Amino acid sequence: MTDSLERLAEVVGVALHEREWKLATAESCTGGGIAYYITSVSGSSNWFERGFVSYSNLSKQELLGVQINTLDQFGAVSEETARAMAEGALQHSQAQVSVAVTGIAGPTGGTKDKPAGTVWFAWAGIHRATKTLKMVFTGSRQEVREQTIRVALAELLGFIGHSAHDKNFNRSP
Repeated sequence: MTDSLERLAEVVGVALHEREWKLATAESCTGGGIAYYITSVSGSSNWFERGFVSYSNLSKQELLGVQINTLDQFGAVSEETARAMAEGALQHSQAQVSVAVTGIAGPTGGTKDKPAGTVWFAWAGIHRATKTLKMVFTGSRQEVREQTIRVALAELLGFIGHSAHDKNFNRSP
């Protein structure tokens, strides 16, 4: 899995570098895992602007500008919070595109409505409509986190219109 995530991060880097765009990440359940794989690529400082690890609700508010009303009404693991995180990452950076993830990696913390493995994603870009996606993964905590990173990066390729966004980097491990 690690090799394929590193390869995927390289493809993301090429796509961003070709467009002269920079990426910002806003991560909760992955704890900086997306940024880890991005920065494992040599030369990533040319296209990775910054990463926010906002695990607590307070950090989501302070670092990304997520409104307390959003968190209170919808919860940290929600489409609305993921959207606010992605858009906040753009507003608080010099990036042209961002990816945000918020979820329940498990094995604890899930509820009937939001079981362990539930993850909300959002991708935002300058002058682009924000895209969101909900996935419910199975597996160990580490497997859920790795699946989250894979989807975040693979769908980022599609969001920025890169032709390599295909079955080679699908949502499955």
